[in-house]
Amino acid sequence: MLGMMQELGPIVIDDGQDYLKTNPHPWNTRANVLFIESPAGVGWSVAGTKADLSTNDMVQSQDAVNALRDWFTKYPEYLSNDLFVSGESYGGIYVPYLAW
Repeated sequence: MLGMMQELGPIVIDDGQDYLKTNPHPWNTRANVLFIESPAGVGWSVAGTKADLSTNDMVQSQDAVNALRDWFTKYPEYLSNDLFVSGESYGGIYVPYLAW
C-alpha cells in the first residue's frame, strides 16, 4: 500500500510529513489501477482462517490470481481493458508468478 500512498494514488503522504494531500498527478486519472496487497495477513489485508496465514510464493500467486478472477467476475466491464501486472520490492517474485 506504500506505493499507492506515496507514488500512484489520488492521495499522497510526502516523506517526512504526517498528513495527507491530494496527488496532482495520480495514475487513476489515466488508467484503472487495482492494488492487491499480499500475502494474506500483511498490511490491511485479511486472512479467512489462521491456516491462510501459512503461505509461500506459489500459494500467494494462486490467491492473487483467484482475487483477480473474482474482481473481473464482479466487474466484467473491465475485461476488455489491457491488463498490465506490476509490483515493487518482493513483487519481483510475485509478479512473474501471477503472470505465469
